[in-house]
Amino acid sequence: MTDCNRQGSPIGRRATLGMTGAGIGAAMLGMPMVARAAQKIKVSIGRQPYAAGNSPVTQYMLENRLFEQHAEKAGYDVSADYRDYPSAMPQVEAFVSGNLDLGMWGNTPIIRGIAVNQPWSVLNVGEGRMRFLIATRPDSGIRNLQDLKGKTVGALLGGDPYNALSQMLLYELGSADPRASNIRIVNTPTQAEAASIPRGMDAAVVIYPAFLLAQRDAGVVAIANSYGYTESYYKGPAGEGAGILLPGVKKSPFYPEGFYLHRSFWIGQNKLIDNHPKLIVAFLCAQQQAVAKLSTMNPGDVSQLVKKYWGLPPDLGAKVVQDEVLFMRGWVWPTEGDIKALLVTSKFMVDEKMIDKPLTWKQVTDNVGKAAALNQQAYELMNSVPPADAFTKTDVKDLRGLPIWDMKQWTSPT
Repeated sequence: MTDCNRQGSPIGRRATLGMTGAGIGAAMLGMPMVARAAQKIKVSIGRQPYAAGNSPVTQYMLENRLFEQHAEKAGYDVSADYRDYPSAMPQVEAFVSGNLDLGMWGNTPIIRGIAVNQPWSVLNVGEGRMRFLIATRPDSGIRNLQDLKGKTVGALLGGDPYNALSQMLLYELGSADPRASNIRIVNTPTQAEAASIPRGMDAAVVIYPAFLLAQRDAGVVAIANSYGYTESYYKGPAGEGAGILLPGVKKSPFYPEGFYLHRSFWIGQNKLIDNHPKLIVAFLCAQQQAVAKLSTMNPGDVSQLVKKYWGLPPDLGAKVVQDEVLFMRGWVWPTEGDIKALLVTSKFMVDEKMIDKPLTWKQVTDNVGKAAALNQQAYELMNSVPPADAFTKTDVKDLRGLPIWDMKQWTSPT
């Protein structure tokens, strides 16, 4: 078996020679050896560098040519074309048109894709446990979620920020539908726009990197987050200040992780997975190598790998890194808890009229099952990290479960 975990110097894009078992045997016998050229292939990879954990992971992969190194060991000469996207939807559009091979986005567009049987499949966890905040201006008069009634709130429609907001409204105000609380939603296609809280909006759902920058530079404040806790500007029924657990979060199926279980997954075109499974294994190995390395580094130093995107100094960037599920875990393999988020979230999306009916457990497992064996191969090549008992730990902040290759033991949620 190829040693996918062996370290080496950066490898050039020249064609390389690979020895088959027969070739090695022939050489040992003094017989002519037939050399096989590495297969040249270009792979386009979409990433969201302004988001959370995927940003430093892919940056480390890119700068150290990890995908290329692991692919060469699998017999490929890869030209990796990393492409930066501001959000999920442009990647989804590129997937639909066949102009992107690998991409990473959150629950909402994945669920929509599975619902209409798009020809792509979940590979592994790209990032998770992102902190979504309800942010506002200090002069807005908004100090708690009840104060959002009758106001205008910015959110990325069709994306995880809106989904997170809907769950916060459901368990704190009684309905996931903003209209039930006379809340007007304005689409904010970029996080920079959301974090600026432009005039015409009273508040917005903002991801943590963008919020920290806006808090420092523009004095934006936050009242609550998707983990179910208050932020520093909160004042209301639960008390005043940050760190107070909001009572509604305990009703969420995602508790104790929060109101909303955020996961973004790497997605692959089925034709790439079917035709080049070893290449997918190499991509998974490269991610695991990056996550394992970054998990041992100082969080502030990790954040500086992507300072040009986040714009944060080490002390603030460290806060984003410390929230990231990949660095909390130290591994990239999907678990039962991660995947169940797709099924549960699909039910919420029906209530919000984003899809016609919830996904079935078979739809979900059929989709993620395509890469199950490939994840197991990569796991074994990467020295079986973590040990088996780490997958089912419960004394942690994130929801876990059996790994994807033990899918036959998963139980269908009711």
